Amino acid sequence: MNKLLSGVSVGVIALALACGAANAADLPGKFEGVTIDAKLIGGQQYEKLYQRIGEWEKETGAKVNILSKKNHFELDKEIKSDIATGGISWCVGSNHSSFAPQYPDIYTDLSALLPAEEVAAFVPAVIKASTLNGKLVMLPRAQFDVSALYYQKNLYSDEAKKTAFKAKYGYDLVPPDTWQQVTDQAEFFASPPNFYGTQFAGKEEAINGRFFEMLVAEGGEYLDKDGRPAFNSDAGVKALDWFVNLYKAKAVPPGTTNYLWDDLGQGFASGSIALNLDWPGWASFFNDPKSSKVAGNVGVKVQPAGSSGKRTGWSGHHGFSVTESCAHKDAAASLVWWLTNEDSQKLESAAGPLPTRSAVWDFNIKAAEGDAYKTEVLQAFQEAAKHAFPVPQTPEWIEISNAVYPELQAAILGDKTSKQALDTAAEKATAILQDAGKL
Repeated sequence: MNKLLSGVSVGVIALALACGAANAADLPGKFEGVTIDAKLIGGQQYEKLYQRIGEWEKETGAKVNILSKKNHFELDKEIKSDIATGGISWCVGSNHSSFAPQYPDIYTDLSALLPAEEVAAFVPAVIKASTLNGKLVMLPRAQFDVSALYYQKNLYSDEAKKTAFKAKYGYDLVPPDTWQQVTDQAEFFASPPNFYGTQFAGKEEAINGRFFEMLVAEGGEYLDKDGRPAFNSDAGVKALDWFVNLYKAKAVPPGTTNYLWDDLGQGFASGSIALNLDWPGWASFFNDPKSSKVAGNVGVKVQPAGSSGKRTGWSGHHGFSVTESCAHKDAAASLVWWLTNEDSQKLESAAGPLPTRSAVWDFNIKAAEGDAYKTEVLQAFQEAAKHAFPVPQTPEWIEISNAVYPELQAAILGDKTSKQALDTAAEKATAILQDAGKL
């Protein structure tokens, strides 16, 4: 492995020299009079990093013009519209490992613009996942995502609840380690309309991704070895039934089919949710009394396992890309580096998100000493990361998600059985792959 990595490093260095890439000492560089147009992901957990843009402007003399700031689902639609109309006139865009395979051609190779030692400072597996067709199409930010389970601790110290739960279910009330235990506890804790056992994001890629990881935990597969949809299986029905049954039992909020990530974060912080499978970026928010009613009462543990014994672990990471059409690629690459360098990753990961630079992992573990909550968060997500797996590596993943999620919703809302919904979804996904020439 060391020989392999050394070979890759030599190749990157040679490429960098050939293309006139900057030296580390040259960063962030000087770009007086240059304006970089950017399209960025927006959301509470991402905003603090963008405060550093002003520092970059002061250091370089350049300006950043943010054209849009939206969630990745809306940003994806906007980028596709730009591609269709030939309007890729902007330079820097937020990207994500789940979305990137759709449009690798619009982004330039960052390894030709940045020092090899800077690229080598990232976790190798994340750089590998950011490289498509031999091009480093995005530089990862401190937003490696895999979900762990947040829960309200005081629910598990309530003697009356412990006694009632054991009498009903036959086992002790402790934070769940399986999805069956989550189901039991979510139904037990629910007291609508003021308190719910759990919640889930119910539309867009969010519900398809959650279904995907639950499918894997139930022993199923989304696409088979030949790339054909295989999720309309017994394992798929079990996975979808988990969402259906909790909705039917009123153990989740009635609006959950319209929820995305910010809705889940605000919901758990409101104190009205017992158990919440969620991303690391919310860890600090949940434990801050200024933003959360459950501050001081938050427990975090590794995500539960399905009936197969496998844990859920849908994962991905955020990053920033530079377009091929950008007139000032050097300045754009400098901005992308700035937003992902050690200082930026320390800033972002201090709030809970997982870093993608190796040195920042070491820094955070050392910094957490003496802070019981931060240590618990890091340990939980380190364990969660061991079970992480990406979405199927097909450029059609998002298009398939957009076709599948209305069928998942139909089952959750009771308009179709789980089997009917999955059969229709599989037909739609097959047609998409056939149109793309994949089947």
